[in-house]
Amino acid sequence: MTLKIRLRQQGRTNSPFYRLVVTESRTRRDGKYLEMVGWYNPHKTEESVSIKEDRIRYWIDNGAQLSEKAETLVAKAAPEIVNEKRQRELAKIAKRRMKRRARRQAAKK
Repeated sequence: MTLKIRLRQQGRTNSPFYRLVVTESRTRRDGKYLEMVGWYNPHKTEESVSIKEDRIRYWIDNGAQLSEKAETLVAKAAPEIVNEKRQRELAKIAKRRMKRRARRQAAKK
C-alpha cells in the first residue's frame, strides 16, 4: 500500500477548492482518503494555503510521498518540511554510493 499526499478537488464548477489529503495511490482523485492535512484555495489572494505541518511530517516519516503539486504547496507554506525531505533523500543517495564504492574496492582486492 503506497501512500500519497495529493490534492482532492472540491467546490463548484469554475470555483475549485482543493484539500490536501493522504490517500492510497490507487484511489480516485476525489475518492476516499485517510486524513485531510490542509487546503488550498486558488482564488483567494491572502492565506490561500493552510497545512498541518506536524501531520505532513508524520505521514512523510511513515512513507507517504508528495505529488508534484502537493510538494509545491508544502514548499510555499512550510519550506522546512521539503528541505528535510530533500536532505534525507540526498543522505540515502550518498549512503548507496558509499556501499557501491566499498563493493567495487572489495572486488578489486
